Amino acid sequence: MNGFSVEVRGLSKRFEDFYAVDDISFSVRAGEIFGFLGPNGAGKSTTIRMLCGILAPTAGEGSVAGFDIMTAQESIKTVIGYMSQKFSLYDDLTVRENLEFFGSIYGLEGARLRERIAYVLKMAEIGRRKDSLVRSLPGGVKQRLALGGAILHNPPVLFLDEPTSGVDPIMRRTFWEIIYDFSRNGKTIFVTTHYMDEAEHCDRMALIIAGKIIALDSPSALKVALPYSVWSLRVRSFIEVFEEVVPLPFIEEAAIFGSEIHIMCEKGFPLKRELEKALREKGVTDFKIDEVGATLEDVFVSHARRLNV
Repeated sequence: MNGFSVEVRGLSKRFEDFYAVDDISFSVRAGEIFGFLGPNGAGKSTTIRMLCGILAPTAGEGSVAGFDIMTAQESIKTVIGYMSQKFSLYDDLTVRENLEFFGSIYGLEGARLRERIAYVLKMAEIGRRKDSLVRSLPGGVKQRLALGGAILHNPPVLFLDEPTSGVDPIMRRTFWEIIYDFSRNGKTIFVTTHYMDEAEHCDRMALIIAGKIIALDSPSALKVALPYSVWSLRVRSFIEVFEEVVPLPFIEEAAIFGSEIHIMCEKGFPLKRELEKALREKGVTDFKIDEVGATLEDVFVSHARRLNV
């Protein structure tokens, strides 16, 4: 596999006249945490379903753990773990019964099955819930159980489709600690998310929108490569001021970022001086301007707007 767990070239998926995934190419190294970052409807889930052998591509080629995604879908399913957006375990079974059932699907039995269930219960910190019906579990515990079911058979490649969607920030942090532990054991992890902070945890990531990959690199490299300096404008009536700021000729990009305005301009431009002058001419006097480090959101907005997608 030349050190790659996943390789994709020219992959596309068309539904009638709509391209959900449009001619994408990338590779994922063995043992890497690789992220797919993009908004809902960007093509993230469709890509994962093609890689998992669930959905046939319209065009292109690729492999997962050395198996061809066009011709060896059943073989792929034996060497991957897959956690979908939709909770896929059985509400009317207990935690242990769910794990026993999924273990049997993967051919686990006897002492090996008991060993793997014990590992999952400890790893996901759900041992005290092992005899609880799944329907009674809080959302975050269900998510950990779903992850446990995906790794029960110790697959070399793990696909996680928006694994922390709908859980609180503390649970998201716990979930990522589990993902890191799995990665430290040499497993390859392919994870989709629309959370910018989660994407920071990835070794490398692809930004995807409207079915197209618009950038791909490590989070730090993507931020360093941004051709603009980034500034924060804090002002009380930031929504009204935003409308005044956007048309200024020296501003390349502007976006509301929480209760601030993030502004991008050419590197080296005296943004603070010129923006202060422009704001005072418009009668705005109570504000603060600081240069800040680029965020992945800045990177995403910049790439998306420059490519007109």
